[in-house]
Amino acid sequence: MSWLELLNNLETGAVRAASQDENGQWQANIEVKQGILEAFKNGTNTEFPGGFVDKDNLAPRGFSAEDNVRMVPGGTSVRRGAYVAPGTIIMPPAYVNIGAFVDVGTMVDSHALVGSCAQVGKNVHLSAAVQLGGVLEPIGASPVVIEDDAFIGAGCVIVEGVVVKKGAVLAPGVRLSATIPVYDCVNERQLDKGEPIPENAIVIPGSRPSSSAWGREQGLSMSCALIVKYRDEQSDASLALEEVLR
Repeated sequence: MSWLELLNNLETGAVRAASQDENGQWQANIEVKQGILEAFKNGTNTEFPGGFVDKDNLAPRGFSAEDNVRMVPGGTSVRRGAYVAPGTIIMPPAYVNIGAFVDVGTMVDSHALVGSCAQVGKNVHLSAAVQLGGVLEPIGASPVVIEDDAFIGAGCVIVEGVVVKKGAVLAPGVRLSATIPVYDCVNERQLDKGEPIPENAIVIPGSRPSSSAWGREQGLSMSCALIVKYRDEQSDASLALEEVLR
């Protein structure tokens, strides 16, 4: 498949930068990422209306009413090679980068970033200033994945291939990376490194004592995330998405 065919197929959702295996584990599609890098290699910097410069083959996408995507005016950009499903709402300014996948009924709020190759499921709410990290290199690295019905609070930062499972809720300001520990206060355990945020978990920002004796003597603490409960009827009601907005 040529890089041009790949970009077209990414935009229709025919191919994705990552997929789940038979065990439900997310794996990067190396051939897709190689094709995206090939597109960069074959592009030439050119001037676009509005005074910006980018590769001539990676111009921002346009949408029509038939696409059933609401991209509200005010500085939003969806880059070539990104998939945005019908029923998606994108508030300004927001950015959806190449190789990203945004599924049906998702809200991408103001100042949110869906990084390169990030995978976002159905009926997800990405609140204002959410940052989903992108990954093109190293070629085998898995992207950030947000599964169906997750709610990501304002200002959350999720990077380094973290997976947030179905229905999970991240409170505003949660930071998740490969090195930030996550403590499940309900089941009284620390998640293993690289373990996904569990389904329906409700996660808040937390802190823990410094790992060094000197740091503890100074009263220093380090960032972590805390699972404080799992979704129930009361929390579901408070997170109900307004269909009228869609």
